[in-house]
Amino acid sequence: MLIPRNNGYIHPHASEVTPRADYEQRRALLRLLAGGAAGAALASWAGRSALAQTVQRPGRLGALEGMRSAVAGAVTMEKPTEYKDATGYNNFYEFGTDKADPARNAHTLKTRPWTVEVEGLVHKPRRFDIDELLKLSPQEERIYRLRCVEGWSMVIPWVGYSLAELIRRVQPQGSAKYVEFVTLADKAVMPGVGSRILDWPYTEGLRLDEAMHPLTLLAFGMYGELLPNQNGAPVRIVVPWKYGFKSAKSIVKIRFTEKEPATAWNKAARNEYGFYSNVNPDVDHPRWSQATERRIGEDGLFAKKRKTLLFNGYEAQVGQLYAGMDLRKNY
Repeated sequence: MLIPRNNGYIHPHASEVTPRADYEQRRALLRLLAGGAAGAALASWAGRSALAQTVQRPGRLGALEGMRSAVAGAVTMEKPTEYKDATGYNNFYEFGTDKADPARNAHTLKTRPWTVEVEGLVHKPRRFDIDELLKLSPQEERIYRLRCVEGWSMVIPWVGYSLAELIRRVQPQGSAKYVEFVTLADKAVMPGVGSRILDWPYTEGLRLDEAMHPLTLLAFGMYGELLPNQNGAPVRIVVPWKYGFKSAKSIVKIRFTEKEPATAWNKAARNEYGFYSNVNPDVDHPRWSQATERRIGEDGLFAKKRKTLLFNGYEAQVGQLYAGMDLRKNY
């Protein structure tokens, strides 16, 4: 059950934000208590838990706080990106191609009323109201790495639940092999939709097993609040082991298909943006290396870049999905 608060929602079992001073005290106590393998394991677990509670709510949008996630790999220990960077440096071409355009232009997006149509090869197709989706499953906080195909990265605390929760309720048919996501394309509120950069509406897709993986997130919030418009309000997908453009924003339709769906960037430049687009430091973009990345807000333009990890660091969780596949051919 979600409890309304400040035009948003809070889960009754969600903990309140813990100040950093308290976090540091608890970390110091853990170091004193941790001894031997069991102690080290306890310190590691509690350290992740403590880090998840240091994310400060910006206080700009309605609250949407999530309980701690038990999904393996759902909480990275890396420092979250500052809210101003995560909301001010975006790719959302429906609102413009400059990184600052979405934050500048997305105020025109109206996120109420909002519905998501689920159709195609499912036994129980239906249209969900956004408030139905918010209440469909308990909200969790997931702190994920985000890697853009352009060579930059962030760490973002999302709020949502595994997409699999929704998929199980609509009951895919045996012939369903893929899931397609369709983004809103409204020229009246999205100035970029009038351009010819992409074939609108923006579409993305996953294999059904990728969509069912517990790390694939149906996200409604970030930083303990509802999603800002420029970050894909009111609902988006987050697939942390793939390049960021695979995570469709402002979704209005989810379609289950037998054949691989055509996706926006794959249609625009097939040789540059493959259907899978898994983060892979060994497979370069035709115009730049993918071996390293620049962390927004931390790494300056002239600082040494950090190494990019295979599957964006989620290999232990998702590597088995691609067993036996040629990751260069299926880029």
